[in-house]
Amino acid sequence: MEAEAARSADTHVLRVPLPGLRGIDLYVKDESAHSTGSLKHRLARSLFLYGLCNGWIAPHITIVEASSGSTAVSKAYFAQMLGLPFVAVVPASTTAEKIAEIARYGGHSHMVAQSSEVYAETAQTAATSNGQYMDQFTYAERATDWRGNNNIAQSIFDQLSLERYLVPTWIVVGAGAGGTSATIGRYLRYRSYSVRLCLADPEASVFHRHLADPSTTATNAVFLVERIGRGRLEPSFLPS
Repeated sequence: MEAEAARSADTHVLRVPLPGLRGIDLYVKDESAHSTGSLKHRLARSLFLYGLCNGWIAPHITIVEASSGSTAVSKAYFAQMLGLPFVAVVPASTTAEKIAEIARYGGHSHMVAQSSEVYAETAQTAATSNGQYMDQFTYAERATDWRGNNNIAQSIFDQLSLERYLVPTWIVVGAGAGGTSATIGRYLRYRSYSVRLCLADPEASVFHRHLADPSTTATNAVFLVERIGRGRLEPSFLPS
């Protein structure tokens, strides 16, 4: 795992021109630049390290994950690297391109008709296949070392170190499992940065609804953009 990380260059921070808006610099962190092309490559590496250090991952274990596609692609990559079988439990609506990418890295896709069935089906699949359910929606926020170790927040600040503004006014992030927003928020507090964190969330998503009313934990959400917004309040989403 360490060798793979050493071979991998960091993802780019791209400056976006804003003609006519002087004094405002906009940057985009392009996580799709990872070797798998998956936005969840960094998270998958952290989850595998977490599983290895907890003793959950061992020879002859099948890696099982609930995913809408992106995390599964990176999980298949790391499972193949470790010589372990991988099963992704995905909604039937997952794109053919994502299914092909999972298969490219030796993974198997197990489809379910409804997104709400993914969690229970993943647990059942793991229980009947000598498997380890990686459970990104629970462990995403705790598997990542928010103090540093090349997490996304540390990477952003390192890459801005020679820019006009070393510390941004805002960092804007979407939420899927909640791990990225939790990591960035913790890192900002850890480093005592006076940076505001904005959660960009689809109208139908549960996250911003829960922030407004903590009793709201689910919606009947249908999303147009994969992996942005959730219908269920995930354990990895930390409102504070």
